[in-house]
Amino acid sequence: MPVRALDTAVSRFVEDVTEALLEATAGVDGADRDELHDATVNEAFNLATAMVDADERHTTDELEALLDAFGHRLDATTLRYATSEDLRGSSLVVDRRRWLEHDSQLFGILADADAHHGTHLAERYYERALDIAHVVASLDVVPSAAELAAISTLRTRLLAGLRQRAPEVTNVEVSGAEAATAASAEQPEEVTEPDPPARPLEELLAELDELVGLDEVKARVHLVADLLQVQKLRAERGLPTMETSHHLVFTGNPGTGKTTVARLLSQIYRTLGVVERGHLVEIDRSGLVAGFVGQTAPRVTEAFDRADEGMLFIDEAYTLARGNENDFGREAIDQIVKLMEDRRDRVVLVVAGYPAEMDAFLSTNPGLRSRFPTVIDFPDYSTDEIVRIVDLVGAKQRYVLTDDARERLRSVIDAVPRSKGFGNARVGRNLFEAAVSRHASRVVRLSEHPDEVLTTLTAEDVPDAAAAADATAAGPTAGETS
Repeated sequence: MPVRALDTAVSRFVEDVTEALLEATAGVDGADRDELHDATVNEAFNLATAMVDADERHTTDELEALLDAFGHRLDATTLRYATSEDLRGSSLVVDRRRWLEHDSQLFGILADADAHHGTHLAERYYERALDIAHVVASLDVVPSAAELAAISTLRTRLLAGLRQRAPEVTNVEVSGAEAATAASAEQPEEVTEPDPPARPLEELLAELDELVGLDEVKARVHLVADLLQVQKLRAERGLPTMETSHHLVFTGNPGTGKTTVARLLSQIYRTLGVVERGHLVEIDRSGLVAGFVGQTAPRVTEAFDRADEGMLFIDEAYTLARGNENDFGREAIDQIVKLMEDRRDRVVLVVAGYPAEMDAFLSTNPGLRSRFPTVIDFPDYSTDEIVRIVDLVGAKQRYVLTDDARERLRSVIDAVPRSKGFGNARVGRNLFEAAVSRHASRVVRLSEHPDEVLTTLTAEDVPDAAAAADATAAGPTAGETS
C-alpha cells in the first residue's frame, strides 16, 4: 500500500496554506513564517488524525501513512520513532474525530481576509483539506460510511464559511417547480456546440446545498460524490477499487426536486470522470414504448444513444410495467436492463416515481433491482419550505409578499391534504402565478401605479384553499421539474 500519498497531500496543504496565511497576515505585527508553518503542520495533523479516527478502525495502512507524513514534520520523539502499533490506541489518534466538530481558526483567518480584501485565500485551505480527507479515506479499499460522512461534515462546514465570505455569489436554483428556468433549457437531441467546461465539484455541491429543504437527499448525494472521489484517487494510484453501479432510483411525490438533483448529479459525475459529457436526457414511457412489434427496443436504444456519456432520467418509470400481456412496456424494461449492462461505463440511469410503485417496478425483471444499489427518497416539502420557494420565485420576478400575504399563503397550503400525488413545489408555483393574476386584476383598477404597488403581493392577492387544491390536481407548469 503506497502510504506516500498522504505525505504528498500534507506537503501541498502545508505549502499552500502557509503561503495563504502569509498573504492574509501581511502587514500584521508579529506574523512569522516559521510560526505559521508550524501551525499549518499541526492543522494538517489534526485533520488527518480526525479522518483516521472517523470510523475508529485505525488500520495499519492508515497509521503507517500518518507516520510517513508526520514523523519527520513534528518534533515529538514518540511520533518520530513510533510504529503503527505504538499509535494504535494512543491519544494521538483515539477520539481525534471530534476535531471535525469545531471551526478551524486558521480557516477563519483566511475567510476573514477574503471578506475584507476580496481575495480567495480560504479556497486554498478548502481544496487542500479535502485532498487530505479523501486520501485518508482512499487508504481503505472500501471507504467506510463514517469516513464519507466525516468528509461531508468537513466540506459542509468549509463551504458555509466560503458562502459567508461572499454571500452575493449564489447562482443557485431552487428545487422542484422553482427550477423552471433551468428545466426549460432542455438538452437538444443533436449537439451543435461543444459542451461547456466541467464545473468544479465544490461549486456543484454548494448549489445542491442551497436548494430548499431536501436535507437527507443532500447528505446522500454528498456520500455518493465522496465515494466516487475516493475511488477515483485509488484508481489513479493503481490501487484496487470496488466495482460499483452508478445507477440510481429516486422516489417521492411530484415537485420534490428529483429532476433538479439529477441535473446536478449528472454534472458531478462528469466532474469526477464517471462520464465525459454529463448532460441530462429526460424521458418517460411515451418516449420509450411503441405501439407495434419491433419498435420499442430501438426507441430505448435511441434514448441511451442520446444520453451517451451522460445521464438518462426516466420519470414515472413504473408505468413501463403497467398494461396487459400485449403491452410493450415489458419489452422496454428488458431492453433497459440489457443496455444498463452493455453501457454501464457510458450512461448513468436514474429512474423515478412513487415509492411503492418503484418497488414493484424493480421486481419486474430479475436483473433490474441488483443494478440499482442506491435508492434516494425525496420527502414532501413542509409548508414553510413551500412558502420559501414562493418567496424565491417572487424575488426572481421582482415580487415581494407582505407578512399578511405570507401568513395567508401558509394557511392555504396547510389546508391541502398531504396525500399521494401532493404537488409540493408545484403547489407553491401555481399559487404564486394565481396570486400574480389576482394582483394584476386589483392593480389595474388603481389610478396610480408606483413601483411598490406593482411589486407587492398582499393577502388579498393570495387565492383560497380551493385554488390550492386545483394547483395540486393540475399538471406541471411549463418548465417544471419533478
